[in-house]
Amino acid sequence: MATQTEAKSEGQMSLMEHLAELRKRLIISFASIAVGAVICWIAYPEIIDFLLKPYCGTKAADESCRLFVQNPLEPLNVRFSVASYGGIVLAMPVILWQVWRFIAPGLKSNEKRYAIPFMAVSIFLFALGGSLAYWSLPRALEFLQSLGGENFEEIFSPIEYVGFVIKMIVAFGIGFEFPVLLVFLQIMGIVHNRTLRSIRQYAIIGIVVAVALITPSGDPYTLLAMSIPMYLFYEMAIIYGRVRERRRASAG
Repeated sequence: MATQTEAKSEGQMSLMEHLAELRKRLIISFASIAVGAVICWIAYPEIIDFLLKPYCGTKAADESCRLFVQNPLEPLNVRFSVASYGGIVLAMPVILWQVWRFIAPGLKSNEKRYAIPFMAVSIFLFALGGSLAYWSLPRALEFLQSLGGENFEEIFSPIEYVGFVIKMIVAFGIGFEFPVLLVFLQIMGIVHNRTLRSIRQYAIIGIVVAVALITPSGDPYTLLAMSIPMYLFYEMAIIYGRVRERRRASAG
């Protein structure tokens, strides 16, 4: 039997039907996050070892590579934080699918065929961004530690360090969704390709400023590691738009 969304896919939904559909998608998304959080809670020892590796490769870490707890509740807070953010990451495919299912009724039939490619590319880019953040973390930590000079000895708190690493990974993952957003806006007709071409010089500045704001470290290595791919993605979105316009012109 067709779902309410499928039944209304070619027509308009009322406000109450939109709200009911939104509630359904939110419930599924939060349920998937809860399942992912439980998995991350169980796999916490392996996850925390993975998150500690960038720190272990810096000069500040001793042979034991341990962080120093300053509060009796801090280990519990760290575990909750890892489970929460990890649950969101694991649930990302489900969340993206629910977002697509919610907006699908407002799309034309030829636009709905982009569902699977958008899902696959979005997940790949999020993973790519997170991997790049993880790779750049040792360099970012070394740079931040060097700013204080030799008179400072770094003692990292688990909640602060884990929060820093997770924010870096999430920031890069979300930032790498930038081309998907630009392509989607062009498909929907909200942004025109000629507009993207005309604001190139401003886009470069905007990307650098945005990266500086969303990344918690603020070091030049992280800034370059994220700004350069994002600008390349911007150019790729422009190329996609031009190819799409030529195909539509030749088909018309």
